[in-house]
Amino acid sequence: MIGADAIRGHIDLIVLAILVTRDSYAYELSRTITDSSAGQYPIKQTTLYTALKRLESQGLLSSYDATSDTGRPRTYYRVTPSGAEQLAALREEWRATRDLVDHFAKGREPS
Repeated sequence: MIGADAIRGHIDLIVLAILVTRDSYAYELSRTITDSSAGQYPIKQTTLYTALKRLESQGLLSSYDATSDTGRPRTYYRVTPSGAEQLAALREEWRATRDLVDHFAKGREPS
């Protein structure tokens, strides 16, 4: 299982990456994250809701009310154009972070 501390700085990337492919509501997002990580990261609801509200307040997501496939009313989230730009920046930041950590994990200093 991956610890929350290891993921904390990357929640926005995870949420935006999922929502850029399709609109979704919080519970479905939570299931998607848990399922996609093969149970390695079962995101806490409070963590997810905090991220969704933060991203929405930053103009990176917008929300709308609709009925789910089960007939229940839900608040859906979608990525805004600014959110798509932020996702690209976060992906680049992740690549650089991963490369740096890989250097150290393999016992080498970065070049």
